[in-house]
Amino acid sequence: MVRVSVVNKGKTARETLMEKGIWEETRLKFPYKPMAKFYQNGDEAMTNDADLSYYGVISIGTPPQSFNVIFDTGSSNLWVPSVYCSSQACQNHAKFNPAQSSTFTWANKPVSIQYGTGSMTGRLAYDTVSVGGISVTQQIFGASQTEAPFMANMVADGILGLAFPNLAASGATPVFDNMMSQGLVSQNLFSVYLSGNSAQGSVVSFGDIESNYYTGQITWIPLSSETYWQINMDSVTINGNTVACNGGCQAIIDTGTSQIVGPTTDINNMNSWVGATTDQYGDATVNCNNIPNMPEVTFTLNGNAFTIPASAYTSQNSNGCMTGFGNGGTQQLWILGDVFIRQYYAIFDRQNNNVGLAQIA
Repeated sequence: MVRVSVVNKGKTARETLMEKGIWEETRLKFPYKPMAKFYQNGDEAMTNDADLSYYGVISIGTPPQSFNVIFDTGSSNLWVPSVYCSSQACQNHAKFNPAQSSTFTWANKPVSIQYGTGSMTGRLAYDTVSVGGISVTQQIFGASQTEAPFMANMVADGILGLAFPNLAASGATPVFDNMMSQGLVSQNLFSVYLSGNSAQGSVVSFGDIESNYYTGQITWIPLSSETYWQINMDSVTINGNTVACNGGCQAIIDTGTSQIVGPTTDINNMNSWVGATTDQYGDATVNCNNIPNMPEVTFTLNGNAFTIPASAYTSQNSNGCMTGFGNGGTQQLWILGDVFIRQYYAIFDRQNNNVGLAQIA
């Protein structure tokens, strides 16, 4: 069994920018488009999610060079900055230096990533990638040469995608697919525990289900599409009333999105039901004193109810309290991001093409 401790760094881009007093101007310059990575034309998906706070360390090369990455079940490629990148965003992040690795080879393929506020371009290459003690040989990855300015505000250096190969840019084989094909995991699954506080570590376990992180039974939900970790959602209810996803919809379990994201009309309705006021940026604010009296929200997935209490779907920052329900625009795909995953231990099973969910312990 191999586990990667995913450090909850605590500070998000939003918090850092607030401390610097430039959050308002930055968010106007780089409006958050949570659905952008799912409907992009570029080669790889990327995010400008200012509220992401979960990162883990991987290394690339021989001898190893270390990077903080977001373990993202909503995309399929691995990429990190390289020494050939002169963008501002590369100046305050770790950069991979091919000349210092004896196992490195170029793949002779360019790569470009479109996302909400810009793009990243670079080249594909092969090298040994180590994740939590597992060494994957000949792993293809992107070495960035240009990056969009918003990345300068992110703690993570890059992204390690954990979705399916058919989403991968340029036919690049995802890291977990290589782990399976190289016989490096005892079971063809990985599981994710996201801690709600920075003191207690979050964990991604490759090839294992760790029973100490959950209580009760695991509910297995078949995938409706093998691209993202996509499942059928029947409805979203509050106090027995259907408030969103009326008649059913599609949802994906995505560690690389901080919020629960859905279509504008549904999200506005949910925020209104819980007593939130939506500001000009789409942030839904609530009176912090009201949180103990706010209702639970139930997501019914393939006939199984998963309930999120107000203490879990709200958060507090220096500006007050807000809900974790984000506006995804006109797209009908729902994203069950970190707000959801913090409540439910999540198992991503490639052997049976299922997602397993269990109440966190």
